[in-house]
Amino acid sequence: MQKITRSDLINKAKELFANGTVNRVLGWKAGEFAYDVTPAVFNSIEDMEKNFVFGDFCNANFSKYLIAETGKSAEKVLVFLKPCDTYSFNQLLTEHRFAREKVYAVGIPCEGMLDIGKIKNLAGDGILEIISGENAVTVKTLYDDDKTLNYADIMVERCLSCKSKKHVAYDELIGEEGDVIDSNRFDEVERIEKMTSDERFAFWQSQLSKCIRCNACRDICPACTCEKCVFDNPKSSVNNKAISDSFEEKMFHIIRAFHVAGRCTDCGECSRVCPQGIPLHLLNRKFIKDINSFYGDYQAGEEEGSRAPLINYTFDDLEPGEAVGRGE
Repeated sequence: MQKITRSDLINKAKELFANGTVNRVLGWKAGEFAYDVTPAVFNSIEDMEKNFVFGDFCNANFSKYLIAETGKSAEKVLVFLKPCDTYSFNQLLTEHRFAREKVYAVGIPCEGMLDIGKIKNLAGDGILEIISGENAVTVKTLYDDDKTLNYADIMVERCLSCKSKKHVAYDELIGEEGDVIDSNRFDEVERIEKMTSDERFAFWQSQLSKCIRCNACRDICPACTCEKCVFDNPKSSVNNKAISDSFEEKMFHIIRAFHVAGRCTDCGECSRVCPQGIPLHLLNRKFIKDINSFYGDYQAGEEEGSRAPLINYTFDDLEPGEAVGRGE
């Protein structure tokens, strides 16, 4: 597949600025380090040429950012969307969270993004530069101890189990279109399902006990777009920023998983931003697997306007008692 470059994206932005289609761009800029890439709004080509970046660390799913950004101006904003981002884009349109006419979406291909945490685990700290090659990256450090790492060992989890290289929403595409993939994304869910109930409880207890209630998972999640959240309500008794007991540490994530059930597009942002490395996506992916099993295959965001099985009653729906013992 043809590799898309930073220049390709800047040239497309120049074209759209010049013909008046858009007046700003939602893209990426470098943070303190080259691998510390963050979303940013660019109001001119000059700004893009100076600060815009594109590479192996452009992980952010921009769909949720469009909610606030489209409310700032009547003019269109240009957004670059990877295939997985477009599912969240469609799901938010289905939920009427932003105005489609205020966005010009350009689909870009993606062969996977890198996980800086995995790179540091393999190469150590003191990273000066990460140089991308065809199948591997070279990591240069302060200690003159260069490491060559294979992409497969340092990609973010969602890319290792990518569900689709196909865009489901866009105004135009740059590069080649991909296909929906026969993914292995439920393998880890099935491994956990095969545990005994005590083993499953111990697994999630060990994971969720790491939570520091930073709310990064909620804040990044495209499905969490409530203007007011129950977990911020001081009268709710669940607004703690630190875990008060073992019950609450599980309740926060379980409630959040139920909240996004049938709406989660499996973008994996929750796990990617978790500073504690909790595999939160597995909770949501379990729900996706069960919905597929109980109601038939359904992918949130695959089609704008589609109704999730949990809100689309039919006479053939699974009865509550029939679910007992299934999908464990």
